[in-house]
Amino acid sequence: MGRILFLVGRLRERLWVKPLAFCLLAVLGVLAARAADSVAALDALPDISADTVEKLLSIIAASMLAVATFAVASMISAYGSASSTATPRVFPLVVSDDVSQTALSSFIGAFIFSIVALIAVMTGLLGHAGRFIVFMLTLSAFAWVVLTFVRWVDSIARLGRLGATIAKAEAATERALVARRDDPCLGGRPLTEGMTFETPVYSDEIGYVQHIDMGLLQREAERRGCRIAVAAQPGRFNAPGRALAYVSETEEGAADDEGPLEITKAFTIGAARTFEADPRFGLIALSEIASRALSPAVNDPGTAIAVIGAQLRLLSCWVRVDPEATEPEVVSVPRTR
Repeated sequence: MGRILFLVGRLRERLWVKPLAFCLLAVLGVLAARAADSVAALDALPDISADTVEKLLSIIAASMLAVATFAVASMISAYGSASSTATPRVFPLVVSDDVSQTALSSFIGAFIFSIVALIAVMTGLLGHAGRFIVFMLTLSAFAWVVLTFVRWVDSIARLGRLGATIAKAEAATERALVARRDDPCLGGRPLTEGMTFETPVYSDEIGYVQHIDMGLLQREAERRGCRIAVAAQPGRFNAPGRALAYVSETEEGAADDEGPLEITKAFTIGAARTFEADPRFGLIALSEIASRALSPAVNDPGTAIAVIGAQLRLLSCWVRVDPEATEPEVVSVPRTR
């Protein structure tokens, strides 16, 4: 489940995911209208002329293309502003803004719906029940687009601004800090000095550890009858020759040539650090914002003071948890310091 949530979080940083989903919904809406013509119970619906539906769809198609283009230009400008005024490390947080992604997806989805529905109406694929459903869907899409646009205008005015960027970085760091505070060993047991682990596990991948699938490590340890100690927590840079984990075979366990490969599969390694499981990365990003604000070229002590306040709020969330409260497992993880 943890790996699935991690992958879902990565998808939020992709601008094409939501627009694609809205486009599919638009096409499904037209197909549903086409299927409604075969339902006899819908024959009593009002008959909307094809000319009326066609004109309405033409207006929506022409306007949504322009609005979508404007939205893309505004979002790109906001992304550039966030990277230049704050730090490039917060770019994924700005890209994953739900309001902007929903707005862009709504505009593109409404455009695709109007084009597909217009083709269906002009080619005579829709009967009077289908035209009525398309008419109602068009009115609903228009109302949704208007509400989304009003909400998006308020959001885009702040997106990419320094204050909003600091708030996003603080919120992401707080989520990571609270998660690590409540589970300092990532679901494993604390690594104590009395434990010994003989066999290191390496990976040829070069990059930062982004996520650890503790469930996979637990299952592999139970299968082999061994103990596993995690050596690379999220945020650590990995390279060939640096151990990701150490394995200690028990008397009941046996060596397994496939074991190291299965263990490395639990570690997701990427080119950049992420905010979800790496609270230190959020603190570093905030420090970079403050450092840039104090540079001679910017000379903005107010931003540095705001970052200090944000970091103080974050550090106040950090409370050490009693190690005895953690349920013992066969995967050991050093406590975060």
